[in-house]
This record gives sequence, C-alpha cells and structure tokens, in this order.
Amino acid sequence: MRNTFGNIFTLTTFGESHGIAVGGIIDGFPAGIEIDLEFIQNELNRRRPGQSKITTDRKEFDQVEFLSGIFEGKSTGAPIGFEVRNRNQHSKDYDNMRNLFRPSHADYTYYNKYGNRDHRGGGRSSARITLARVVGGALAKLALKQLDIDIKAYTSQVGDIALDRDYRKYDLSKIEDNPVRCPDQEVAAKMEELIRSVKKQGDTVGGIITCMIKGCPIGLGEPEFGKLHAQLGGAMLTINAVKGFEYGEGFNGVSARGSQQNDEFINVDDQITTATNRSGGIQGGISNGQDIYFRVAFKPVATILMPQNTVDKQGNAAILDVRGRHDSCVLPRAVPIVEAMTAMVLLDNYLLNRAVKW
Repeated sequence: MRNTFGNIFTLTTFGESHGIAVGGIIDGFPAGIEIDLEFIQNELNRRRPGQSKITTDRKEFDQVEFLSGIFEGKSTGAPIGFEVRNRNQHSKDYDNMRNLFRPSHADYTYYNKYGNRDHRGGGRSSARITLARVVGGALAKLALKQLDIDIKAYTSQVGDIALDRDYRKYDLSKIEDNPVRCPDQEVAAKMEELIRSVKKQGDTVGGIITCMIKGCPIGLGEPEFGKLHAQLGGAMLTINAVKGFEYGEGFNGVSARGSQQNDEFINVDDQITTATNRSGGIQGGISNGQDIYFRVAFKPVATILMPQNTVDKQGNAAILDVRGRHDSCVLPRAVPIVEAMTAMVLLDNYLLNRAVKW
C-alpha cells in the first residue's frame, strides 16, 4: 500500500476504522514552529462524528495524543508521531456484511487486490482514516500562518441547492455559524432541511465544497509534472467520496472565447497583477499571487440504510441490509479535510520551492 503523502513534508498514516487507533508520522516539518494543541484539537472536532444532528450518530471524541517531535511547545524538526484512539466501535453492526460486497464501496476491489478485507466499517478504506490528514493539515496550517497564507473551505452545494460560484460574494467568517458549514445562513438552512429529509428516508445526498486560498506567494508548483493545480486535484481525489475537481473557472469557462477568458496584466502601484482571476491563481502550473480557488465534487455516501441488491464472495445474489451509524451527507465533515489536504500541498511546495532557489 502507498500510505505516505508529500515530498519534503510527508504524512504517513496508519490504522483502521475499527482497530485500536488511527494515527500518523509527519516528517520534514520545520523546526521552531509554535504548536497550538488547542487549534489542532479544534480542527479534529470539526471533522469528528456526532457533532450535529445532520451527521452520523457515532460519538467519537477523537482526542489526539502526540508521541514525538514536539518539545516545550515547539516543533523540534524530528518526526512528529501521533495517534487517536478508537473508542466507540460497534463492530457487530457489520457482521451481516462479512461476506457481502457493498455497492459502490471499496469492498470488491480491495478483496480482489489483497485477497482479504476488513469488513468492519471498511477498515483501511474507511473515511475515519482521514482524521490523520486533519492532524497533518492542522500542523501545516500552523506553519503557513507564519507566511500569512489563509485557507478556507465551505459547503457551496448540497443536492440541487447551490450558492453562486463567486466566493467573493460571501462572508467566509460565517462558515462555522451553522452545521452545514455554508457562509450563507438562509441557504444553509435549506441545505440542512434537505439533509434531514434525506436522512429520514435512509438515503444520502452529495454536493460541492469550494476552497479559497489567500496570500499564496508567487512561484509554488512546477511547470511540467508537478503543476500546483495537478497536485491539489490529486490530493482532493484521495478523499473518500470525491468524484471531481476544478479550479478557476473550470468547466464553466469552456464556452467562453479566449478574449473573454484571459487574465490581462496590469500595473497597480508599481506591482504587476491581473485585472481578473479566471485562472484561479495558477498559471502554467505555478501560483501567480492571486487568490487560488477550486471546487470539489462529492458523491452521495455509498452506505444507505435501505435494502440493496448485491452478491457474496461466491457470486451468489444477495440482499444487503446495512445497519449502524452513517452520514447522510459527508460535506459538513469533509470541509476540514479539504482544508487539511490543501495546507499539506502548499507547505510541501513551499519547502520544495526553497530547495530550487538560492
């Protein structure tokens, strides 16, 4: 398995959803960074289950414990080890699917690749593993804070209820004011109502998370295979349930002409900038100093609380009747995961950039 993310700044994760613990080892983290443990825990709290009535009923406090790499409140430059103990598993809820393949899950592909699988909540393929990414992302945010780089993600669409694409129309300080994590309170209420309705039916619903980066310096990313947008897209597509990624105008710009789409250069107070930002802050695979913004599409969660047709390991037809505690919409809990992956990509690229420039 490939369990390590990054080049200079790296995160290696371990654990299963119903194992003893989930955790990680971070290497390449700069020394001397002040480590705000309360901030890191709060980032985990934003991801944890059971935080509102529209998330899974599973109650996990997800308390992180650091094992190494931090001394007297600062990073030492040594590997940072951490773990989060699993304390609220109901593994018996999964006994009826020990030999069945759940539709649109990793069960069938995992079993064929490795010859075995952990049927308890998906094991290594469970979205619970993403909590290690949130810890890694929180540490990356603390380092990026010293560079005045700010990352904010929010729920911009649930089902057919959507915000305008332009993030500048919204007060992003209001994202945490509702359980959906949408900056428009009226639209958030409609999204919440839809999620509640879908949950009562035992079904699920997908949507879109928008992410915005302010303060990114010029020069992050590579011109060939390490394009910054490719790295961001690749990072987002490793998140459970993600089905699509676009940055800048993305698919919305394909009907425009080049004369309508190009970002013309201008001089403002002896600083070169662009009059518009349809490129989404990245040109030629390299950040240009403008806001970076992108959208991530999440499918409806594959686990639904209604009977589904499937087969067992022998190929015999069967009915899958799922039990347990599951999300009807993953987006509210996925917002901090999107931010975390973004932060790790940016910090890694910042460190890479220092290596190629004297």
